[in-house]
Amino acid sequence: MNRKDPSLLWSVIPLIVLLVLLAGGYGYLGLKTEPLLLLAAVFTGCVAKVHGLTFDEMMAGIKEKINLAMPSILVLISVGMLIGTWMIAGTVPMMIYYGIQIVSAKYIVFVSFIIAAIVSIVTGTSWGAVGSVGVALIGVATGLDASLPATAGAVVAGAYFGDKLSPFSDTTNLAPIVAGTDLWSHIRHMLWTTVPAMIVALVFYFIVGFTSRGGDASSARVDQFASELSSNFTFNLLLLLPLVIVLGCAVAKLPILPTILGSSIVAGFLAIVFQGASLKNVFLSTTAGFSPEMLGEDAVLGDEMAKLLTQGGMESMASVTLLAFCAFSFAGVLSAYGALDTIIEALLNLARRTGDLVLSTVVSCITVAFATGSSYLSIIIPGELFKDAYKRRGLDPKNLSRTLEDSGTVIVPLVPWSAAGVYMSGVLGVSVLDYAPWAVFCYTGFIFAILWGYTGVGIAKAQTRV
Repeated sequence: MNRKDPSLLWSVIPLIVLLVLLAGGYGYLGLKTEPLLLLAAVFTGCVAKVHGLTFDEMMAGIKEKINLAMPSILVLISVGMLIGTWMIAGTVPMMIYYGIQIVSAKYIVFVSFIIAAIVSIVTGTSWGAVGSVGVALIGVATGLDASLPATAGAVVAGAYFGDKLSPFSDTTNLAPIVAGTDLWSHIRHMLWTTVPAMIVALVFYFIVGFTSRGGDASSARVDQFASELSSNFTFNLLLLLPLVIVLGCAVAKLPILPTILGSSIVAGFLAIVFQGASLKNVFLSTTAGFSPEMLGEDAVLGDEMAKLLTQGGMESMASVTLLAFCAFSFAGVLSAYGALDTIIEALLNLARRTGDLVLSTVVSCITVAFATGSSYLSIIIPGELFKDAYKRRGLDPKNLSRTLEDSGTVIVPLVPWSAAGVYMSGVLGVSVLDYAPWAVFCYTGFIFAILWGYTGVGIAKAQTRV
């Protein structure tokens, strides 16, 4: 059978089927995402077969996508090892301990953003930040008779600010994998939109705090967390050495895998020296992650703090890696079929300016976020759809990876039916619709992304480094 180039209609149909499967299967029925992606790949394969594509050609397309992503996937897995060793060494606990000491009763909303951001950056998890210090900050706000929706919105916004910029975050690692750039270039380039969005949020929260009235209240929950950390870990300035290694190598633009390995080895050594960890537990933390039991029988941590610290390990990245493989299977067949080329040609004809392309990416990410409620899918699907369009326009792929996070990652907690929205509202005791207007950072990032797209500010051309 002669191969036929797909029409725009037959190029878009597989994407429509994918969105229907995800919205209905994942969003409504709560089914697992991975088999839904594979079903979409099977449907696309059948359509491609009708258009003359062979099975070997489909497999070649899948192999090409996975081969391109493999180095970044290895980084993603190694980040899990880094988090585990930083936890058992006391590096992350020490940063959390000193971070929560700056809590201010007067400016609880302003400080809530900062504290949640600090914890999320050093842990790489927005959920962990909200479930630990977020709960404590809501408790302080309750005692102050401060606005709980405002405090909750600031906590969620700060948590996603940190999640977005943390090199330990799964979505921060996933976005450059999909777009075809490297982690550090992605993080540095996000500053163009993330810093202005942060400034807007901080100014807003400062004004809220300045104009609000509230009395003094006990920050017993915060004191409790600080006490738990200090009684279970030995803090020393040298525990920052693993962080210094990562930051130093990032500035020097050294390869990320050796950087992570070196930092993890140093963290493991510090865990033995300062925390009295056994060599067995250090190795265990690299694979299964850290757990409070590794501190010994005398360790006593509250449920909330234990939940925050129990993370890391290469195994923790398995679910994201599996999702990526399934998504790349769909994308590989779609690409080999020629559908992406057809769609991109149509998009380029409509998106005559860089701003049009960025706007199209933003709309696609938000659409997928509301249809699926998944931060991963709001990055993967639009990323695969627009990757070649950015290349053809002569844009560095880090422009795409930045926009994926500006309009994908941070929008999901504002979707009431998403897992993130349900978790945030359940933990903080404030509904999504109540805290969403106060989560200013979550919807100002993509506004700056669109603005910079039309003005050319912070837009990197291919083969350039900004």
